Amino acid sequence: MTGLFVAVAVLVLVALGVYLAVTVSASVGAGRADPGPRRPPVDRAQEELRLRYARGEIGREEYLQRKIDLE
Repeated sequence: MTGLFVAVAVLVLVALGVYLAVTVSASVGAGRADPGPRRPPVDRAQEELRLRYARGEIGREEYLQRKIDLE
């Protein structure tokens, strides 16, 4: 009777360990699988143009003309 109890206890512990391992690995994997929506790639030239305009290095007219040229 005691041997049967020990065997059942070991099987329950093994099943619990497998369950925990699967649950943890699924949780960790889910975090990496879908990073969410991606931002569109940044056009470096347009970003630099925006920065120069924001810093006051170029005026509105020049900004608008260069923006048209880059598009």
